[in-house]
Amino acid sequence: MRHIIAILLENESGALSRVANMFSARGFNIDSLTVAPTEDDTLSRMTVVTRGSDDIIEQITKQLHKLVEVVKLSDLTEGRHIEREMMLIKVRAVGDAREEVARLVDIFRARVIDVTDTTYAIEVTGTGEKLDAFLEAIRGVGIIEVARSGVSGIARGEKALRV
Repeated sequence: MRHIIAILLENESGALSRVANMFSARGFNIDSLTVAPTEDDTLSRMTVVTRGSDDIIEQITKQLHKLVEVVKLSDLTEGRHIEREMMLIKVRAVGDAREEVARLVDIFRARVIDVTDTTYAIEVTGTGEKLDAFLEAIRGVGIIEVARSGVSGIARGEKALRV
């Protein structure tokens, strides 16, 4: 089963590496990883998407808790949550393809963020499924390059990951 684990960790060099090494050393795969500073300069928030049974996820969270840099963590998939991912995609846009790309951008509520004579750069934000669907829909136009941010997530309502 897919799990989204949100982690507050000390904002110091090597913290990301130690978390990634913990996954690697135990043979756990990371599907997606995002990390950035929080409103508190001393903390960063990391979001890790991984897959595993309940026992595997429990083992992962126990191992993460043992890391000195980890202040707090939460498995967002245990409750109601919001998740988003951002994708930048550059496609060929020549002739009739320009209209087709514009139509798909409108349907998926994406944004064209750069235009040249032969290309469009597009920003798409949403769930991973939405981004995958956009990729599939636009595949026939001619994809030049894709960059995805990885999942960011937050609990719904009053529940929050804070110290």
